[in-house]
Amino acid sequence: MATIDFPADLLELERSAWAAQQAGTLTTKQAAAVHEAIGTFAKQAELPRLDVEMGLKEAVRHPEAAES
Repeated sequence: MATIDFPADLLELERSAWAAQQAGTLTTKQAAAVHEAIGTFAKQAELPRLDVEMGLKEAVRHPEAAES
C-alpha cells in the first residue's frame, strides 16, 4: 500500500478515537466523526476509502512501521 500524506487533523482525530477505544470510552459520535472525516479525505484525495482507512489505522497504531 502506498504511503498517504494524512493531514494533521485527521491523524489527531484517529489517535483520539484509538485511545478512547483502548480505554473503552469510544462513543458512536466519536466513531462517526472519524468515519465521516475518512470519507471526506478519501473523496478529496481521490483515493479508495478502504485504502485511506487502513493506511490511517496503520499510521496511528503502528507508527514505527512508517518510520522504517
